[in-house]
Amino acid sequence: MKFGVVVFPGSNCDRDMQEALQHDLKQEVVMLWHKDKDISMFTTDDCIVLPGGFSFGDYMRCGAIARFSPMMQSVIEFANNGGKVLGVCNGFQVLCESGLLPGVLVRNGNQQFVCKNIYLKGVGSDKALKVPIAHGEGRYYADDATLDKLEANNQVIYYYSDEKGRITPQANPNGAARNIAGICNAERNVFGMMPHPERATSEALGNTDGKIIIQSLLINAKNTFAKQTSALANF
Repeated sequence: MKFGVVVFPGSNCDRDMQEALQHDLKQEVVMLWHKDKDISMFTTDDCIVLPGGFSFGDYMRCGAIARFSPMMQSVIEFANNGGKVLGVCNGFQVLCESGLLPGVLVRNGNQQFVCKNIYLKGVGSDKALKVPIAHGEGRYYADDATLDKLEANNQVIYYYSDEKGRITPQANPNGAARNIAGICNAERNVFGMMPHPERATSEALGNTDGKIIIQSLLINAKNTFAKQTSALANF
């Protein structure tokens, strides 16, 4: 699988993602500047990644300006044709702003920037994964009808949990609706999450749970997420 990492003005996790994919996961990576449009080198077996950061300084709303970049027009077309797209943190915000994923990311419930390790629980897996978060507008919100539909369709891919995998209000770091940390689209080829798996893929950092997350999101993406996490529980 080949990965394209989009770079916006203000991106600050693009090189982290490149390092995680190239060095820790041994994948081919192509860096994509936001003003370019050509992604003809990618097929639907490949993946475009929207990294974390502060695209365009987070002016207006996070991701609202990046959504109109020339590259994003190509990414939207790529996704609509079945190509895999992963958005992390600011990338998740861009996916929601572009309409590729439902809902919005709003200010954290405590109105403060949160930067720490948290735990996630994947649907269909009992294993809690430790990964960092770093955001000020990471509280996922959607109306109840949308939330009900996401859960009924198994489109919620990660919930905030405690280290034992229990999904509780106390384990929710930003006030996200129903402890939601990440979702996918109905076609299961577009994924968004606030936590940073690319910051947890190196033995040198003492945590490789991010490898499990990236692999489970992108291997056999058309299958149900429950089957993926079950198959990768011992990755």
